[in-house]
Amino acid sequence: MSETFASWSEVAGLDLVRYGTTADADEIRDTAVAQPLLVAAGLASANAVLEQLSAPEAPLPADPSHVDAVAGHSVGEFTAAAIAGVLSPKEALALVAERGRGMADAAARTETGMTAVLGGVREEVLAAIEAAGLTPANDNGSGQIVAAGTTEQLAAFAENPPQRARMRPLSVAGAFHTEHMAPAAQRVREAALRTSPSDPTVRLLSNADGAVVDSGTEYLDRLVSQISSPVRWDACTQTLADLGVTALIELTPAGTLTGLAKRALRGIELLAVKTPDDLERAGTLIKEHAGSTADSQQEG
Repeated sequence: MSETFASWSEVAGLDLVRYGTTADADEIRDTAVAQPLLVAAGLASANAVLEQLSAPEAPLPADPSHVDAVAGHSVGEFTAAAIAGVLSPKEALALVAERGRGMADAAARTETGMTAVLGGVREEVLAAIEAAGLTPANDNGSGQIVAAGTTEQLAAFAENPPQRARMRPLSVAGAFHTEHMAPAAQRVREAALRTSPSDPTVRLLSNADGAVVDSGTEYLDRLVSQISSPVRWDACTQTLADLGVTALIELTPAGTLTGLAKRALRGIELLAVKTPDDLERAGTLIKEHAGSTADSQQEG
């Protein structure tokens, strides 16, 4: 694994080992660092989980044929794309590194940010976000929508919040998944021209609308467009429900999505892979729930 991270670091132009182990919080808060680091962590944990079902020294990405569906939230879509075989791990990291740098540059052009809106009536929350000139950049379901825009817009929004909703400003570099990120999308689109995606080998969900995308070319195009478009995680969750999933495993760094799933996907088994102690349970879950989704053509 040390050799793998060394090669990934070279592709990303970052010392991913140092950032993932000894760097302080301020260093990894930089979105140009955080994004490749998140994808690398997700890919490493995916391989560790799938090793429970295959040869321990299998190359990355590990064989995903034991799972029924893969989805990623925001930058996690690059992890999902590599797991599903649309991109190689190196291709995913090269593109996400460009994404991180592009989004950092775009965020520096205008003072923007994001605020989580918790609770309230969904329609009223969305109407209030629109009235403030903001974008519902992350529609996460389970009573959580993230508004994004300029700092002035967010300040005015905070002074007149939706009824029965709580506001929580987020510590992010800018208004991700909004029109403010258009320069970053163009930058990554140009980089993506050097990539030849493959069609996914497992059901692969898109943040744009929750659809299962079976074309690698289309998925890559969606990855790029998503940089400046809202994330519809609520739609992804609905697709998982419609597919009839009976278990969900969230890869490292984990916790947020399983928290949302507790409310939106009641009755299914959930596991957040946070430490090596969770790997054996993850492998067991896949074995126990293999083929649970509707019309599954996969083993898991």
